[in-house]
Amino acid sequence: MDPAAIDMPLVHRTARIRLRVTRHQAGRCYGLMRSAGDLWAWLLDTNRERLEQGAAPIVGYQALCRQLTARGPAGELSAVGARSVLGRYSDAWYTAAKRRRKGERAGFPRRKRLLVPVRFHHQTFRLEGQRVRLPVARGHPALWVRLARPLPYPADQVRAVTLVADGGRLWLAVTAAVPVHQHDLDPGRLAGVDLGIIHPFAVVAEQEGLLVSGRAIRAESFLHLRDLQTRQAKAARRAPKPGQHGSRRWRRYRASRRRIESRHRRRVHQAHHQAASHVVDFAVRHRIGVLVVGDPTGITAQDTGRVHNLRLRQWRRTHLLQALRDKAERAGIDVRLVDERGTSSTCPACRRRVPKPSGRRFRCSACTFHGHRDLVGAANIAALFGGGTTSAALPTLVEHRRAGIVPARRDRRRHLHDQRRRQRSCLASGHPDGHQGSSGCRSSYATTDPASGEDQATKPNRANIA
Repeated sequence: MDPAAIDMPLVHRTARIRLRVTRHQAGRCYGLMRSAGDLWAWLLDTNRERLEQGAAPIVGYQALCRQLTARGPAGELSAVGARSVLGRYSDAWYTAAKRRRKGERAGFPRRKRLLVPVRFHHQTFRLEGQRVRLPVARGHPALWVRLARPLPYPADQVRAVTLVADGGRLWLAVTAAVPVHQHDLDPGRLAGVDLGIIHPFAVVAEQEGLLVSGRAIRAESFLHLRDLQTRQAKAARRAPKPGQHGSRRWRRYRASRRRIESRHRRRVHQAHHQAASHVVDFAVRHRIGVLVVGDPTGITAQDTGRVHNLRLRQWRRTHLLQALRDKAERAGIDVRLVDERGTSSTCPACRRRVPKPSGRRFRCSACTFHGHRDLVGAANIAALFGGGTTSAALPTLVEHRRAGIVPARRDRRRHLHDQRRRQRSCLASGHPDGHQGSSGCRSSYATTDPASGEDQATKPNRANIA
């Protein structure tokens, strides 16, 4: 290995890869996670009994390992997998205690789980191309699983793998130690970043700006919510009564719903990573060493109505900020958080508070300043950290980027909007006029009859619903 690569700083990154397994292999993988769930329940019951007897709970990793030795084996789960469950329990307990000491609301682990992820650290598993051998207890046959796609990291950088079940499918979370990219950055140059729903990121750095559009993410959320409501209305009459076991058809419906929720969550997370990549690439090109991000934590403490509360819940701001932190850390860029209160309603020229604009345009009645509302917020965030624009004007050069994939299905409100503009109302995403893919409407809710100008009901598209 190159000596220069040894001294290079490393960061840990995790990629989740789906597993291709047979029915027998899937049964063994679920058996490992069920054994881990039994071990988790045993830890909860043991500490509950100790608390009832007036004794202190056992939460240290070494003490838990001694308790595990006295308990004995846990099915096909190996000692390495069992110790990963102990470490997960100990970390959760100490994290909750640390947050409580700070005055935050946090609960200790008390909930039992049927399936608990199992983690295997370095040199306990084997990688051979796209095949992975997971350790099992002594006396059981070897367990080999196959990855659905190649590893995104070199095999020598992989440090741990975690067996996870999500949405009724098996995944392997691969954690690797990757080197930090070395760029020519200026620590004195900073940029303000404003987080939002329509625009996930708005960045201002002196006379340059960046707007990342998240309308595709919002369209995906709208269509997913409408599909969910349609499925619930159709399945309500087949729902089992309270205390009654569900039928086989009901179990299949619940499994398909979990798969759809998992797929929607993956699409949104992938779009967040794509948006964060645009911000980091912009910062690297302009040699920005510090990103000042407005902290939106206080927004959720207010009740803003049923509709806006739903938008805030679907925003996933925590994952959006975490994606930006991860990619900035790998690029060697520092991320700082500041309070964003009032940044979108303060004029950057005369520093006066104005009524919060309802649209995207910001106008100041005192000094006639106007500009994009999100860019104004980003400029004020940069000024809070001492790095605002040198003039009263917003950046003259603004880049526009998109994040996410525009759904092929169209929302009914977009159909009506296209109809009002006298355009084609059945355009599929990415297809120009006259393309064969845009000849028919792919929406699962309504289509527009050009002769009558009215919305006609259509049959749902199975490929889009399932």
